[in-house]
Amino acid sequence: MHLGARIPRNALNIAKTPQWPKDATHWNPGGRMGEISIRKRIWGWFFFDWASQPYNTLLLTFIFGPYINELLGDGSAAQTAWGYGIGAAGLAIAALAPVLGAIADRSSVHMRFIWLFSVMYVVGAAGLWLAAPGSFNLVLIMVFFAIGLIGMEFATIFTNALLPSLGARGDLGRISGSGWAFGYLGGLTALIFMLLFLAENAATGTTLIGREPLFGLDAAAREGTRAVGPLAAIWYAVFMIPFFLWVRVPPNPRALPMGRAVRKALLDLMASLKALPQSRSLFAYLGSSMLYRDALNGMYVFGGIYASGVLGWSVTDVGIFGILAVLSGAVFAWLGGRADSSYGPKPVIVVNVAVLTLVGLAIIFVSRHSVLGIAVTSDSVLPDIVFYVLGVVIGAAGGALQTASRTMLVRQVEPGRITEGFGLYALAGKATSFVAPLSIGVTTQITGSQQLGIAPLIVLFLAGLILLIWVNPNGEDGA
Repeated sequence: MHLGARIPRNALNIAKTPQWPKDATHWNPGGRMGEISIRKRIWGWFFFDWASQPYNTLLLTFIFGPYINELLGDGSAAQTAWGYGIGAAGLAIAALAPVLGAIADRSSVHMRFIWLFSVMYVVGAAGLWLAAPGSFNLVLIMVFFAIGLIGMEFATIFTNALLPSLGARGDLGRISGSGWAFGYLGGLTALIFMLLFLAENAATGTTLIGREPLFGLDAAAREGTRAVGPLAAIWYAVFMIPFFLWVRVPPNPRALPMGRAVRKALLDLMASLKALPQSRSLFAYLGSSMLYRDALNGMYVFGGIYASGVLGWSVTDVGIFGILAVLSGAVFAWLGGRADSSYGPKPVIVVNVAVLTLVGLAIIFVSRHSVLGIAVTSDSVLPDIVFYVLGVVIGAAGGALQTASRTMLVRQVEPGRITEGFGLYALAGKATSFVAPLSIGVTTQITGSQQLGIAPLIVLFLAGLILLIWVNPNGEDGA
């Protein structure tokens, strides 16, 4: 998500050995769209990241989360409710992701799933408009939020599964990194628009540039900030157009009718899960990524609420923090993709998990009254500066880590079962996705401290780092 950054041309020069049909560079799907070049398909694939990123940037982290904190008026209560709500959505994703991935690999409904989950994204995001002060129904809002989150996560499974079809193995790191950086750019653009023209400060009723929200929105009713949901929904609907125009799923010679595909998918998935412990590298990687991605998502989800509750930041303050984090995420997602293509994804993953572990430890010791053990006055700006710096590091490490993680998954699974593989990857990411938010919620509730509440993230990062020891960087066959 970086401003003014361009994806280098050579990052897209990857049509040398595509893993599509032999004539994939000019593959014509049924003659409906004419010839669609590999470069166009890659850009169409990039646009999913651009379209979907605002759910993470605006809703999960920097705008809607802090707004919930303001509505409830209690940082610990908001962090607890947020943890339980996100954890419940994670359970639903964990249960269905591998099943849907297995079905898609054995049928021809891949794109239909993307359409279905896109509708869920739009409906869930748009429903957040109802989070009005004075008539705020937390359960209803969390239901809408969960619908949109589930739609985004499931759509991501099926779009990620298209990555191997866009280039040779050695090029996938650059493609993944460039796509992730492009997505960050989309999230940053949406965030800046939100801060400048819509999200009002609760005290002044004006946006970051001192003006009232656009379109005559009522600042007193917080309509500018509540517009974040409809904005994310419209953004997704508009910017998914290039994806649906330019991206096509490679022909599946093994496609079965839906009924047979479901039965076979369930049987094959059960067999895969039973045999998974015998595939030591894949098993270790799924376990490792399950832990460190859960911890990273915990940082993203609770970063805004933490800053709002511990440091007393407004939605606007958290938004500025988000701009810095997203900028660093965009730059390092691209750099991480280059490093991935040069050295492989495993070194990129190890370095960034280690960095995030140290950052999590540092966050615990940042408050309005002390910074890393040094006492400060209540009006000191040092806690704010340090938290800004930590946010930049989280963005940088998170961007590089996520792009390397999806290319590592491609190396670990069989080419013919890639969507099932990403379904298992989502299962690994969500089977314990409730652990970080729920453990944060429980720890915060028990201790009454937002700072101590995030301690479980450090444990998750360390456990994920240890499991990486058993991961072969080139997959099970070591090729």
